[in-house]
Amino acid sequence: MSDLPSAQADTATTTPAAKPRCLLRRPSPDAEARLFCFPYSGVGASMFHRWPRSIDGIEVCLIQLPARENRIRDPHHGTYEQLAKDLVEFLPPYLDKPYGIFGHCGGAIAAVELANQLEDAGLPMPRRIFPSAQVAAHDGPYGRFLGLNREELGEELSKLIVHLGGTPTPSLVSMGAELLDRDLDANRVYRAAGPRKLSCGVTAIGWAQDVEIPVELMGGWAETSSDFRSVVLDGGHYDFLKAPQQLLATFREHMSA
Repeated sequence: MSDLPSAQADTATTTPAAKPRCLLRRPSPDAEARLFCFPYSGVGASMFHRWPRSIDGIEVCLIQLPARENRIRDPHHGTYEQLAKDLVEFLPPYLDKPYGIFGHCGGAIAAVELANQLEDAGLPMPRRIFPSAQVAAHDGPYGRFLGLNREELGEELSKLIVHLGGTPTPSLVSMGAELLDRDLDANRVYRAAGPRKLSCGVTAIGWAQDVEIPVELMGGWAETSSDFRSVVLDGGHYDFLKAPQQLLATFREHMSA
């Protein structure tokens, strides 16, 4: 959505010397730790433009999905499984530091699928994953947006753009609704056979005023790790975009534990 600044185009590479296209910025080799962040459905990595680049030594690494912003010409990933498969090929050079994975709403499902495939591939696992405002993967799919058609999604996008301080235009809403619908398709078809216990920690982040994903629906995440934590932060579904101090403190505390 154009209320968030677009990323600059860059060349594709998978070596540590330059950033791969799946990351908005090249990770620093001097970072103490990294936090890889998935955007929610229908937008690109620039949605994190209010976030700091580092949280007390934890470098914020923004994952850029295909078919948007500087990857507008790349084919859509189609499924969370394919998205994770592509990232498993690109990310290993940047898993040389302690790291976590954050995903909000639809991005939380992408985060846990990535953790699944990293574990299956025998690659370094995150210290923790941070699913935010989403039911556990084995309890989904869930969410009122999943049942909306593109016209209805366009209406919701218009409201959101205004809420975030932007001005909706017909072309912006049309493109946004198409991308959102395709992203939601990944959620609609994703099926987890049951709870999978990961070898990393899991911190489920709920939002006290979230009407889209009420906190009480997130209990299934407790079944995904023997090192499980749950936090409920003040705010609604989109308040994480402001990088509230409570959220940053959660990353600092739970990544260092």
